[in-house]
Amino acid sequence: MTESERGPRERMVFSAAQLIRRAGVGATGMRDVAAHAGAPRGSLQHYFPGGKEQLVNEAVGWAGRYAGKRVARFLAGLDEPTPSGLFAAMAAQWTDEYEAEGFAGGCPVAAATVDCAAMGPSTREAAAAAFATWRAPVAEALTGMGVPAARADALGTLMISTLEGAILMARAEQDVRPLATAVREIGPLLDAAVVSSA
Repeated sequence: MTESERGPRERMVFSAAQLIRRAGVGATGMRDVAAHAGAPRGSLQHYFPGGKEQLVNEAVGWAGRYAGKRVARFLAGLDEPTPSGLFAAMAAQWTDEYEAEGFAGGCPVAAATVDCAAMGPSTREAAAAAFATWRAPVAEALTGMGVPAARADALGTLMISTLEGAILMARAEQDVRPLATAVREIGPLLDAAVVSSA
């Protein structure tokens, strides 16, 4: 869905996610979201009667769904799908962004998790649900590549947590080195989990 196809509510959720990924929850104000979305300020109360917490939670949910849907696109771009190839594609999205645009953005789910003390328990729950929404298609993809189902969820957790850590370190260092290191070091471990069908 392009920006022009989104309604005002969807634009505000998307805008909140974009602002949170750059500035965090605490520094993202409702007025900022309305301005970024090109929406009247009064529409915030209409669409988000639960206020900022509701908007943040919906933005976090959107980010989890977006990340989960990207898994299929990453797989489609691989000539021969492998667990290491999937992880490399996941990391490349960030490497490409950082090399093209700088290190201003991070994962909105991670940002909300860090800032959730400023909100409420529902934000922590929304972040946990977003990570689960992302992890499920990763685990499913791993199973499809021959990783036993009993290990796929754990390896999905490992892949996402490694990626999130590498993103944080890359932003701190202003260098894509942590992403490249993560891809190089975790790849063999992931591929070793594939059980040959022969």
